[in-house]
Amino acid sequence: MSTLNLGLVLIILGFMLETKMGESMRFELDSGQTKCISEDIRANAMSVGKYAIVNPHQGSLPHSHKLTVKVSSPYGHSYHIGEDVDSGNFAFTATENGGYTSCFWAINHQPPVKITIDFVWRTGVAAKDWSQVAKKGQVDTMEFELKKLYDTVTYIHEEMYYLREREEEMQHLNKETNSTMAALSFFSIALCLSVAGLQVWHLKTFFQRKKLL
Repeated sequence: MSTLNLGLVLIILGFMLETKMGESMRFELDSGQTKCISEDIRANAMSVGKYAIVNPHQGSLPHSHKLTVKVSSPYGHSYHIGEDVDSGNFAFTATENGGYTSCFWAINHQPPVKITIDFVWRTGVAAKDWSQVAKKGQVDTMEFELKKLYDTVTYIHEEMYYLREREEEMQHLNKETNSTMAALSFFSIALCLSVAGLQVWHLKTFFQRKKLL
């Protein structure tokens, strides 16, 4: 394979892998409504985000187009809070494994309006500023793409270990749940048999008193 074709393959592969680790979206939100977006992030992973309200007209945004934004960890620690804003960005290094949440609240307004929000959230190697890496390193295209691909593969490798750990935790939880359910089932059967035996004994005693047996 020629150097040009190899470089093209690396660029395409790096782009595909990076796309899977970055989330870019556009959504709508009515006045007074809330929308939360969750991203599963492992500890020590870098995460960056950027959001902005899309201007429906030329000029400045109307006062009705304002947001309150909060980014929080799985245990409720706040990493970013923006109040009555029309745009913003955040960056942090995760300290906990689990689902991190970005919540958007549209301010109350009468009459209600619908606002459109552009939101980009990237994690891991996708959150790295590669333009600065290229400038500082003074590297050519091939070397740059190789470094980018190496970091991407390293991140995916670490992510696979993280997912494996999460899977083991879920399997352990399932085993505990199954054991608990089995114990409860056994207890329920024993209780039903005890109640049935008590009823039979009571009926037998009753008939004996009435001299029907």
